[in-house]
Amino acid sequence: MKINRTITRRHFVAGAGALVLAGLLGGCKSDPVTTTLKETTTATETLTQTSTVTETGDTLKIIASITTVADFVQQIGGNKVDVTVMVPPGYEPHTYEPTTSQMVKVSSAAAYVKVGSDIEFETTWIDNILALNRNMVVIDCSPGIEIIDEDPHIWNSPVNAQQMCLSIYNGLISIDPQNSDYYLANYESYIEELEELHNHITGLFEGYQNRHFLIYHPSFGYFASEYNLIQLSVEEEGKETTAQKIQQCIDAARANNLNYVFASPYETGAYAQSIANEIRGSVLYLDPLPSLYIANMRSAAASIALELE
Repeated sequence: MKINRTITRRHFVAGAGALVLAGLLGGCKSDPVTTTLKETTTATETLTQTSTVTETGDTLKIIASITTVADFVQQIGGNKVDVTVMVPPGYEPHTYEPTTSQMVKVSSAAAYVKVGSDIEFETTWIDNILALNRNMVVIDCSPGIEIIDEDPHIWNSPVNAQQMCLSIYNGLISIDPQNSDYYLANYESYIEELEELHNHITGLFEGYQNRHFLIYHPSFGYFASEYNLIQLSVEEEGKETTAQKIQQCIDAARANNLNYVFASPYETGAYAQSIANEIRGSVLYLDPLPSLYIANMRSAAASIALELE
């Protein structure tokens, strides 16, 4: 699958559904949300809200939900953007709560770039975040991507990453059209790198008969789908792991002669290690939220390829 890289104003208008203006005040979803919003309201009362780059050529202040999206924005925006990530490296989007200082930055941002695939951080916080800056443009990275089995990890496919970057490019030129040529050059250059990454991974997995790999948290489903692999996961999205499920994974690992249990570096790894012990294997770590996307995906692919040998 390839992304159409011919970008025109007409193309942007046709894809404008990916952009919406930040709007209605969201209801408080939990006590921590309420507390943070109260602190932030006090801290931001005197800030001036802006929605576009100024005539003096100031950089665009952009907020991104997760580190991977922040990387995409930086690759395309270059020195024209100042990116703040809401869920910092090393934190889980399932549980992270933004700080007051992050919320202050939201109040003066030109745009918020969201994944749009219902990651837990966004479903919990997005309405409250947008209520702090009604002029902020929202760039949704999910249009054009098929959501599979309600899995939010759409970025862990280099092909999906190209589509996400297209949405980001269109968003940036809508806010800052005077620098559209600059954004286009960066976008096209990065798309070439993503296409090279996709071709590299495709070639890496050619010729293997056993296509299974076992992972603790099911964060590489789109990767598996793209490269004709079978992801076996210990956890099921949103559900507690049971002893029965763990035993099923041990049995599946033995049946497919698997030697590794893949896990996120943000997890404790205790369950993963216990499964690895049972199959006389090892735990290998895959970062599901890379801040350096291309390098991380190359590393992840090389690690998974070890299981297919």
